[in-house]
Formats: sequence, C-alpha cells, structure tokens
Amino acid sequence: MKPFIHVNCAMSADGKLAGSDRKQVRISSDEDIARVKEMRRRYDSILVGVGTVVSDDPHLTVKGLSYDENPIRVVLDTHGRIPEDARVLDDRAPTVIITCKSCEKNWGNRATVVRCGDNRIDLPVAMHLLARELGIESVMVEGGGEVIASFFRDRLVDRYTVFVGGLLIGGRTAPTPADGDGWVAPEGIRLDLQSAEVMGNGALLTFSPRY
Repeated sequence: MKPFIHVNCAMSADGKLAGSDRKQVRISSDEDIARVKEMRRRYDSILVGVGTVVSDDPHLTVKGLSYDENPIRVVLDTHGRIPEDARVLDDRAPTVIITCKSCEKNWGNRATVVRCGDNRIDLPVAMHLLARELGIESVMVEGGGEVIASFFRDRLVDRYTVFVGGLLIGGRTAPTPADGDGWVAPEGIRLDLQSAEVMGNGALLTFSPRY
C-alpha cells in the first residue's frame, strides 16, 4: 500500500534544476507555474528534501487555501537539519518530517515526525506509513535532484512530468533531475512518453516509468 507518486520538476534546456550554487532559478513559463499551482490543489501532499528547504526556504502552500485545505507538506530530513525558523514549520499547512530512527530531533507541535530506516530513510516504508497512518493517497514530489533519484531508484514513481524551459544554465556540478552518484539503476530506467505540450517558451513532457 502506497500513495500515488507524481514527480514534477522544471529543468533548463541543458538539463539543470538550478545553478552550481543550488539556489532556485526561474525556469518555468507563466503557463507552467499556473499548471503547478493547480496540481498542488489536487494532491494530498507536496514532498521535498531538506536541501530544498535549506537553500530555498519554500512555504510549499497554495495561495488562498486555508490550513485544512492546503496539501500536507512532507520533508525528507535524514539528520534533522530543518532550521527552527523554516517556513515549512509555519501555521499555513500541516507538516510531516520523515527522518531516520537514529535522529532524535523534534519540532514540537509544528510537525508530525515519522522515523523509519536505520542510517538512511527507508522510502518504501515511509510511503506506506504516509498512506496507512496519515491517509495520504497522493504525493507530488518536487525535488531536489537526489530526492527524485531516490524515488526512481526504489521504483516508487507512478508519473513523471518535466517542464523543459528556454534557458541554459551550465556548470559541471549543477544539479539534474536524477542527481547523485552513478546511474539511477544499473541500466537506467526506461520511460514511456505519454504527451508533449508547448507551454510558453518551453515544453511539458509527461512520462510513465517502465519498471
């Protein structure tokens, strides 16, 4: 039992999520930004890694929605690095922090903490717990690159959408949608292209993984 998992991201025409400093860069067109906002309304939860929280400090909320209407914010944080003043801990929406069993950090009543895995987060178990314990039926994964790669590596992704923007970033160490060391799988992961749509100065590609 697991939620439906949809990975969504925007990358430059040379396949980068951000610059080498990993700071957020505007890649999406206005049309793609509107699409993502609408998607957020439809999903039970939005998931990012702690690196995204530390570098960008996002709210991960939908403007105009109340605390109960907003999707649940989920952060993967193996070692408890989320700052106490991070925006994902504010009162705009519920927050779940997934960490490993050895991490003893708590964030009080500002977040529900799920601990699974010994030295690293056990993603399949974590997704099972989100579904069983919290009733989360759908997860929109927004990054970063290592988080996305982990979901593909564990064969958890049901749908992958990527907006390719009209921008070149460059940089040998700039993050990509499937970041980290080595191949995401021994021979890669094949994707079936479901659709391609021009959206402003870019294109939205929708894929289904072929496991």
